[in-house]
Amino acid sequence: MTVTLITGANKGIGRETARRLVGAGHTVYLGARNVERGEQAAAAIGARFVQLDVTDDASVQAALRTVDEREGRLDVLVNNAGIGGVGGVTVGAGDVSAEAARAVFETNVVGVVRVTQAAIPLLRKSGNPVVVNVSSGLGSFWAVTNPDRHESHNAFIVYAASKAAVSMLTVQYAKALPEFKVNAVEPGFTDTDFTAGFPGGRPVEQSAEVVVRLATIGEDGPTGTFHEEDRELAW
Repeated sequence: MTVTLITGANKGIGRETARRLVGAGHTVYLGARNVERGEQAAAAIGARFVQLDVTDDASVQAALRTVDEREGRLDVLVNNAGIGGVGGVTVGAGDVSAEAARAVFETNVVGVVRVTQAAIPLLRKSGNPVVVNVSSGLGSFWAVTNPDRHESHNAFIVYAASKAAVSMLTVQYAKALPEFKVNAVEPGFTDTDFTAGFPGGRPVEQSAEVVVRLATIGEDGPTGTFHEEDRELAW
């Protein structure tokens, strides 16, 4: 049975991805900062809860230790946890500060490094280690400079920069870990708590499709790529 860990999975795309993978037969560890919310979400979809705060070394190490003790390996890591800003405010042109940038990068970028590095020893025990980084079209230089793409019409300075960093991490990890499958995904603009101030998002069921697809690739699957929907997205 495939063992999967998903960060930031008590709600939104992370939770829907967990639900779908449980349905596909995975043993899913649902990572969340809040114990009560995480336990409730895991119980509701048949996953196993593990407390995991991507900004905290001790929390990450404890979570991976739990997976190791119970399963002895990890097959799939989905780096889903992310924030758009601080205090519930997405960092746009008028909200940029060093403090806000530090908070966003600590979760969205350093958090990916922290969790991935902690997970590598367990992933090496898998016959088909897979890492999926949930990025954004806002992190694609092609998309944000293409007038036909919605990403080109808004300035989310810090968030977009953090997702561009996630994309680069994806490429570099794919090169550094050739025996792994490491890919990034753009799930699309989704109606979640994360985007509550921006109407028009699509259902999480639709956005989780690409995450699930890349989380379930076989040994002949791609690596070092960026995907949206059923196609590759230019960096």
